[in-house]
Amino acid sequence: MSSTALLGLALLASPTDAAEQVPLPTCEAGTRYIELYADAPSNPPEVCIRPELTLNLLFDATLARVVVEGRERFRRVKVVDDTLMLVASEALHDGERVRVTVYFEDGATPSSATFVLVVHPSQAERQVEVSRHERTVASLRQGEQQARAEVQQCREEKARLQAECSRQVGLTGLIENGWLDEKDIVAKVITLNVTQRPGNSLVARKVISYRAVGPKGRGRVAVKVELRNTGTVPWTPTAAALVGSKREALTGLTVWPLEPIPPGRFQSITVEMNAAESEARGTYTLKLWGEQGGAEGMTLDGVTFP
Repeated sequence: MSSTALLGLALLASPTDAAEQVPLPTCEAGTRYIELYADAPSNPPEVCIRPELTLNLLFDATLARVVVEGRERFRRVKVVDDTLMLVASEALHDGERVRVTVYFEDGATPSSATFVLVVHPSQAERQVEVSRHERTVASLRQGEQQARAEVQQCREEKARLQAECSRQVGLTGLIENGWLDEKDIVAKVITLNVTQRPGNSLVARKVISYRAVGPKGRGRVAVKVELRNTGTVPWTPTAAALVGSKREALTGLTVWPLEPIPPGRFQSITVEMNAAESEARGTYTLKLWGEQGGAEGMTLDGVTFP
């Protein structure tokens, strides 16, 4: 096995630590329900959006008017009775926040509501139902079922993490758990195949992608980027996204290490995720961003896995 593959093996062999999970905004996959009260906290609810994806906000009363911050950066803003449809354009970038305020026609309390649309790197909420009254029994049951499913998913993930952490580590652990056989691990240098988008102080000097195939078709993929911070302040990675050509996003990513890169210094960052042998095929865009906000991140087009 080559030294490059051995390095990738060491990266993929470490048990996943919950502390390495990337902190992302909470985005609900199904229909989201928001209740508004006159004495609600001053912090407006945040809603995840992505450019070119439609967001429908459904209210329980007819809208009198809508105020959208930076409306020119939306491809479509349409109000029909009690429904607001928004389609953000590519002018909005990851991490940006846009305030939207709606005013109701019926004069009931509250008479208006403000939301903050957050441009998420990989997820979007497509339908949000907003109510100024108590939810129906059917709505409450649906929310309860969704909460139970999320709890079960968390329990399964916790069990998986505990099982991985209790196993033997190193080469012995890989051999005993079926992760090291005739397929072992494949590494591919893709430095010349990726294109970095301009406009930031991070420069990718070397890029390597990895794929490990484990038992029963399970597997993991990773991409390691050696970065140089050409800016004047430290940059600390906080999150990552891998987005396909059809805007589909790979989920369950971890980023390591979450340590600052001083100005003028080099540091390698590895993004890893679970992927079966048939998954993570095609070309992806890797997005990295840090504590300073979405504009301070880095985007690499053309990422592929062996």
